[in-house]
Amino acid sequence: MEGVEGTSAPNENKGRFKRICVFCGSRPGYKSTFSDAALELGKVLVDRKIDLVYGGGSAGLMGLVSQAVFNGGSNVLGVIPKALLPHEISGESIGEVKTVVDMHQRKAEMAKHAEAFIALPGGYGTMEELLEIISWSYLGIHHKPVR
Repeated sequence: MEGVEGTSAPNENKGRFKRICVFCGSRPGYKSTFSDAALELGKVLVDRKIDLVYGGGSAGLMGLVSQAVFNGGSNVLGVIPKALLPHEISGESIGEVKTVVDMHQRKAEMAKHAEAFIALPGGYGTMEELLEIISWSYLGIHHKPVR
């Protein structure tokens, strides 16, 4: 996956990211290529020894990428609003799960713990998370890469 490594700001040293946030759907989507991409991204993160920050769900693309990273031995931090627990976690949670009050706190926690952001297919929630992170970059709130 091109673009996983790089710089986070013009004056910072080149190097590896230690933790990347992935925004993606809590459903598998309607194309098998979506699931394939989630599994491939998980494999790339493990191969590069990069930890995952994600939305905390165990279903859909979130479940696939987080399980791949966790099974590969990298750390996984899921951040999920209390109201979404019954909707996005089916069965056992993956890695460390931090429960927060609302979506705003979720995005702030994910941004705090990540050095870069990647988006995979998802719905309105994925799009909203990605657009807010892009807006924060535009406003200079962070200088982390968004792919």
